[in-house]
Amino acid sequence: MEDIQQLNEKVSSLEKRLSVLEAKLGNSSSESSVTNNKKLSIKEFIISKGPSGNVEKTLAIACYFEKYEGFGSINIEDLARGFQLAKEAIPTNINDKVNMNIKKGHMAEVKEKKDNKKAWIVTNSGEKFLDNGFKEIKKETTW
Repeated sequence: MEDIQQLNEKVSSLEKRLSVLEAKLGNSSSESSVTNNKKLSIKEFIISKGPSGNVEKTLAIACYFEKYEGFGSINIEDLARGFQLAKEAIPTNINDKVNMNIKKGHMAEVKEKKDNKKAWIVTNSGEKFLDNGFKEIKKETTW
């Protein structure tokens, strides 16, 4: 009987500590945990990254699909749909925007086609470029 009482006291103590921590973090209601689990939209993602043109928007859309939608690769239709979902004007030549990202090393073509179309991925340097506010990260030289 004593063991059960001690266990109840421990649980009660832990619940009090948890309530204090939740209050400090501003997460005391169950509603906030639902809000925190809300999926980030492609529009919100693009706005948060602040691209300056269609080349950067293309990279952001590709990155969004890889990170938040689990795409293994992205094709032309995916990118067009991404522009549409983000309520952005679809560029007349998305392939050109992809090729510009490839030249910069931000995207790369993959061998496997997706739906019988060329497919691409965002490179590591493309992710870093995006995360750095579309600014190249200076490489330090070591001797």
